[in-house]
Amino acid sequence: MTTPKARTQPKGQPVWQIVARREIAVRATDRSTLIGTAVMLAVIVGVLGFTAWSESREKTYDLAYSSAIARAMAEGIAERATDIDEKVSIEPVAVDDADAARRALEEEQADAYLHSSAKGWTLVTLEDPDSELRDVVSQAVEAIVLAGNADAAGTTAAELTKGSEVAIDQLEGDSELTAIRYVVGYALAIVFYFASIMFGMTLANSVVEEKQSRIVEMIAAAVPLRQLLAGKIIGNAVIAVGQMLIYVAVGLVGLSLTDFSFALPALSSAIGWFVVFFLIGFVVLSTLWAVAGALASRTEDLQSSSTPITMLLMVMFFGALYLDGVGEVVGSYVPPLSAVLMPMRLVDGSAAWWEPIIAVLLLLAFGIALVRLAERLYSRALLQTGGQLSLKAAWRLEE
Repeated sequence: MTTPKARTQPKGQPVWQIVARREIAVRATDRSTLIGTAVMLAVIVGVLGFTAWSESREKTYDLAYSSAIARAMAEGIAERATDIDEKVSIEPVAVDDADAARRALEEEQADAYLHSSAKGWTLVTLEDPDSELRDVVSQAVEAIVLAGNADAAGTTAAELTKGSEVAIDQLEGDSELTAIRYVVGYALAIVFYFASIMFGMTLANSVVEEKQSRIVEMIAAAVPLRQLLAGKIIGNAVIAVGQMLIYVAVGLVGLSLTDFSFALPALSSAIGWFVVFFLIGFVVLSTLWAVAGALASRTEDLQSSSTPITMLLMVMFFGALYLDGVGEVVGSYVPPLSAVLMPMRLVDGSAAWWEPIIAVLLLLAFGIALVRLAERLYSRALLQTGGQLSLKAAWRLEE
């Protein structure tokens, strides 16, 4: 079956706008979309809320001891705790012996048990100790023992450690921003990956359902398929970008309420570029999802026809995660990988101001070529209902 030759453009509003508005209305009121958005927002708010709470709250740890020498050490740790970490305090707790300390740990009456050993000191906990407790105890014990050894040698700890301090600095970027940039960069990659999968599969399902019900044959008799494709892609892109902007806005507001708010000025420009790359990259990939739907004759065929796109997204995602050095720089210019990798480089501060401009131009050129190719495949495969088509078979069909 071939595409009808006689199609007239309806007067008034362009067809692609009508299709786009319908797609937006359907997706914006779709229950699964609303639930997915609410769940993702809950996750973002929960993670940021927990981070803000855990960073701001003061933690008190009960440190058990069972000997005079351990008591002196525990009290020394308690005195130094707030100087090491202002949000950590230590409360020494006396127990009779090691067995009593074990019972105290099991009954959660103590967080840790400190006792001397042949090599120094041992900190016993029921499970893996909190990093704050471990760091405070380790640093305090080291300082106390060093001070004692220095006094025995007739000197001071300051003299013994003079010149041993190592300061951390880096030539590129800001050392204080490195960790938060790392987390934000990978978070943006994850957002792009899941948004492309979720909305792309929705678009492909919409195409194959219309094809399977033969509704598309009536639509094709009245409007150009090019405008039908454009309307579907634009409608889905509007919803996807709108949803992503909500996530980013909530994330930025939440970040401003944590101790990492200092990173916002440095991240704002990079996140703005991410929106641009997300929009272009999503539109480019949406054309492929539409073709996957057109190649399938039934919903059951969609998994097979969409496999190449899923594999491409996985290559983009894992490439963004694992590429480094020269490979990362080169990959940030190669479409469609650049849609994920260049924003990550902007977030970590390794890309110059002109690099995203070149990457966007290359991505646009790639997108234009791919859209033209996808339009041909889409229009030729959409009205074929004799079974799933291959790309080669769809290309050879007459329009």
